[in-house]
Amino acid sequence: MDEVYDVIVLGTGLTECILSGLLSREGKKVLHMDRNDYYGGESASLNLTQLYRKFRPGQEPPAELGRDRDYNLDLIPKFIIASGELTKILVHTDVTRYMEFKQIAGSYVFREGKISKVPSTEMEAVKSPLMGLFEKRRAKNFFSFLQTWKDDDPATHQGVNLDKDSMKTVYDKFGLESGTQDFIGHAMALYLDD
Repeated sequence: MDEVYDVIVLGTGLTECILSGLLSREGKKVLHMDRNDYYGGESASLNLTQLYRKFRPGQEPPAELGRDRDYNLDLIPKFIIASGELTKILVHTDVTRYMEFKQIAGSYVFREGKISKVPSTEMEAVKSPLMGLFEKRRAKNFFSFLQTWKDDDPATHQGVNLDKDSMKTVYDKFGLESGTQDFIGHAMALYLDD
């Protein structure tokens, strides 16, 4: 380690990895280090032993939980839009060599004491217990409105002004119940708060 580096990056969170990758691409000699025995900082994926070390120091995982390699738990589950700017940055900096991407197989919500799948097709929506029959019709009208929206065509706006109206106002225009509003905002649009 007696070498000379242009930059030393401490920590292996996503931000540090992107920074390290960008600097390397610019021809800088980078030393990238982490004090943990795993990569990823606060957004790491840990095996069972690492998880116990972090959250239950001094305890060993019970043998009945199985092997370490059977576990890969994300401290912070991450969603990245496939065609977004972040994806382009990750590919450009070669950070993708250290990441694994998967298509989301399904999303679920806990509502009224039950776990239900968030519908992703019209057939799943028809069968879903998340909404009653009349609410499904209102939701369908809402989604049709979204699909036909064109910024440059006021005829598709149905009186909605996105610069002035809150999302609550738009939901109310379509008569969507509060449970449906929560479901759309949190489970589909992935907003953390209202």
